[in-house]
Amino acid sequence: MRSGAAVLDLSPGAGVVLDSAEWTIERREPHLGRVQLVAADGVRQQVSFRFLANHPQCRPSSRTAATGADRGRQPRAREDLTAGRRQLAELRLAHLLEVETGFRSGDRLRPGPGEPRPEYDPDATTLTQRRHAKVAELAGLDRQQAKLLGLDKVGYRTLIRWDVDRRRAGLVGCADDRWLRESGGHPSVTEQVREAILAVREETLRGSRVSMRTKDFLIRQYVRETFGDQVEVPSYRTLCRIWREWFGPGGARQRYARSAELPVKNGHVVVHRPGQVVALDTTVLPVKVREGVFGDPVSPHLTIALDVYTHSLVAFRLTLVSDTAVDVAMLLRDVMMPLPMRPDWGPEMAWPYPGIPAAVVAEFAGHEVAGLPFFAPETVTTDHGSVYRNHHLVEVQRVIGCNVLPSRVLRPTDKAACERAFGVIRSLLFEKLSGYTGVDVADRGADPGGDAALTVEEMEHTIASWIVRAWQNRVLRDCPPSWDPDGTHSPNTLFAASFAQVGFAMEIPRPELFYELLPAHYVRIDARRGVKIRDLWYDDERILADYRGQPSTRGGKHKGKWLIRRDPRDRRAVFFQDPLSHAWHSLAWTGLPQVGQMPAFGDARVRDLMKKVRDCGLTPRSDTELLPVLLELIGSKIPVSQWPARMGKTQRTEHAREVTQAEAADSDRPAQAPDEHDGRLGGLPTTVTPLRWPARAAQVAEGIDAERRRRREAAVPVAPKPPPVLGSSFRHHNVFLLPEDDQEDPRDGTAGR
Repeated sequence: MRSGAAVLDLSPGAGVVLDSAEWTIERREPHLGRVQLVAADGVRQQVSFRFLANHPQCRPSSRTAATGADRGRQPRAREDLTAGRRQLAELRLAHLLEVETGFRSGDRLRPGPGEPRPEYDPDATTLTQRRHAKVAELAGLDRQQAKLLGLDKVGYRTLIRWDVDRRRAGLVGCADDRWLRESGGHPSVTEQVREAILAVREETLRGSRVSMRTKDFLIRQYVRETFGDQVEVPSYRTLCRIWREWFGPGGARQRYARSAELPVKNGHVVVHRPGQVVALDTTVLPVKVREGVFGDPVSPHLTIALDVYTHSLVAFRLTLVSDTAVDVAMLLRDVMMPLPMRPDWGPEMAWPYPGIPAAVVAEFAGHEVAGLPFFAPETVTTDHGSVYRNHHLVEVQRVIGCNVLPSRVLRPTDKAACERAFGVIRSLLFEKLSGYTGVDVADRGADPGGDAALTVEEMEHTIASWIVRAWQNRVLRDCPPSWDPDGTHSPNTLFAASFAQVGFAMEIPRPELFYELLPAHYVRIDARRGVKIRDLWYDDERILADYRGQPSTRGGKHKGKWLIRRDPRDRRAVFFQDPLSHAWHSLAWTGLPQVGQMPAFGDARVRDLMKKVRDCGLTPRSDTELLPVLLELIGSKIPVSQWPARMGKTQRTEHAREVTQAEAADSDRPAQAPDEHDGRLGGLPTTVTPLRWPARAAQVAEGIDAERRRRREAAVPVAPKPPPVLGSSFRHHNVFLLPEDDQEDPRDGTAGR
C-alpha cells in the first residue's frame, strides 16, 4: 500500500516517475479512470488510475510535487525542527489526537487524568462536534499565552489542514510552514566570489593545511587579480560560515581530506540480502593468551568476516603473529561452510532458523549444524593490506565466485560496520576476560601478560561459543533493516526473515575446495626425485609411479607441466591430483624420517634453512642431507631442561606459530581414509601429531638420534661380528702342537714351516 507521503498528483502539468523515467500528465479523464502521459521526447502513453496505484516503481516527481513549502526541496523531517519548535508541534499533535480519539496520547489504553472529557468522548460526539469544541477551547485561552504556543489563530479549517498534513508527514505536518521556510542563502556571494571560493578550496586541498585567515586572504587575492576591485567580497565571518556550510567543519587531517575527495565509480550500494556484502578486517586481539607450546603470553591477530546485511559474524580466525593469504582464503571457505556443533554446546545453540529444518541441513553437511548463517559471499570488502592484495587472493575469488573490492585509501568509514563490530566485541566480551590489554598502552594494566589464563585454543572456543549464543541473538539497536526501521531485530531474525524475502540457496562446498584454495605450482615430475616445490623435493613411489618423467597433457602457458598445491602453513607435504581418478594425494617431503616424528615447519623455516645452507657453502644432493640442518633450526641440540631458557621470546613465538599453523592446516584438510599399504594418511605418517612443550623438545632430540642411526645403518649394511675375547684361541687349540710344514695355521692363516 502506498503511504500518504507518496500521494500522486494527477492534475494536468504534474509529473510522475515510472521505472526511473519522468512523464508529464497531459490530460486527466476521471469519468473513464485514465490519464494521458507525455514524455520529454513527445511520446504519449495512456494508462489507468489502477495501473498507477499498483505500479511498484511509480512515484510523484520531485520537480512538480505539490507539497506546500517543500516544493523544489527535499521533504521536511522532524529533525529539521529546533527543540522549542518540536515541543510546540507535539502540543498541536496532542490536540489533534484528542479531537480524533478523545485521548491526547491517541491510545485509549493509556488515558490521561479525566480522559476522555465529555465534549471529546468519541462514543457520544461526532468528529465535527469535537473539532468545534476544540476551536472554542483554544479561543478561550489567554491571548498572550496562546500566541506563545502558536494557538492564537486556530479555526475549524486549520484543524482540518493540520490533520491532513499530520497523516501525510507525521509530526512535522503540524509545524508551521514559516518555521521551515526556505533559506535565503547568501546574496553577497556572487558568481565571481563563488568561483574564487571553489578555486581556493581546490588549491588548499592539495597543499598543506592552512588557517581560515589565510583562505580569506587567498579568496580576496583571487577576486582582485581576476575580476578587479569592483567586485565586493563578503566579510571574514560570512566567508567562515559559507566555508563550513559548503565543505563541512574541516576537522579532518589533510591527507584524509584529500582521500575523501577521490571520485566514487559505482556510487552507494544498498545491501538488501545476506551475503551481498561481507566485510573482512584484522586487528590485534586485545587479550593476552598463552600459546600452546611454551605457554608464553602472546597477542594473536583476530580476523573476522561480517555480513553487512544481518550483522552476523559468519567466520573468524585467530592467528599468531599475523595472518596470510591462505588464512584469508580459508576464512572465506568457512563463510561458505556450516559450523559444526561442538561437544559442550547445548540444543539452544543448534540450527534455529524455521525456513529450513535442522535435519535437512545436517543431512547435507554430514554433521549437526550450529546456529550460524552460511552462504556464498558475493562481494567482499577489505582494506589495502598486503594480505588482501596478492595474486593468490585473486585466484581465490575466481574459485569461490565472489568479488574482492578494497575500500578507499585511509577511509575506515567504508568498513564502518566491521570497525564498529570490533568495538562492540571488545566491550561485550574481551573486557571481561583475564589478560585484557585495554585500548592502548596508556590504558594497559600492570602485567596483562602475567594475567593471561586462556590458551589460543580456549580463546578460539570462547569466541565461537559467544558468537553463536550471544552475538547472533543480541538486539540491533542502531542498524535496523530498511523495511522495518522501528522493529526489534537480531542477526538471527534478519537471516530467518531473508528466507521469505529472497530465499536461501543451501550450497555446501565440496571437500576438494580446500585444495583448490591453496597456492598452485606448475612443475615437471623428475624420474628419480619427484617434484621440487620451493627448494624442497617431494615424492611418493606409489602415487607418481605412472607419471615419472612423463609430460602432462596440459596445454597453454604451462604446457606439459603438472599442477601441485602447496600449503604454506605446513611444508611436510604437498598435494597432487590424479588426472585419471581426480583424487587428491599427499606427497611427503623426501627428507622426512621413516621412523619417529617430524616437527611441523612452514615457509619461513624453509627460507631460514636454505639461507643457512648457502651460508655454510653446502650443496646437498638430496633432501635427506638437509634434515640435520632443519632439525637444528627447529629445536637445536640444547638439552630439554635448558631449551626455554636458552631461546628468546621471538624464537619461541615462531615455534609456537608453526605448531598452530600445522594444526590449522590439519583441521582445514578434508578427512581421508588411511592407506592400507603403508599405514599413512594421505602421504603423511600417522605418527605426526601436534606437539607441546616439552614434548616438542624431546621429539627434536629423538629425530636427531633417528637420523644418525639411519646414516650408520646405511654406511654398514651388515653388522660385523664382534671380536673374540682375549685368550679365547688358547682354549680351542693345543699350544704345544706344532703344525705340519704344508699346513696353514688356522689362527693367523699362514702356512707352518
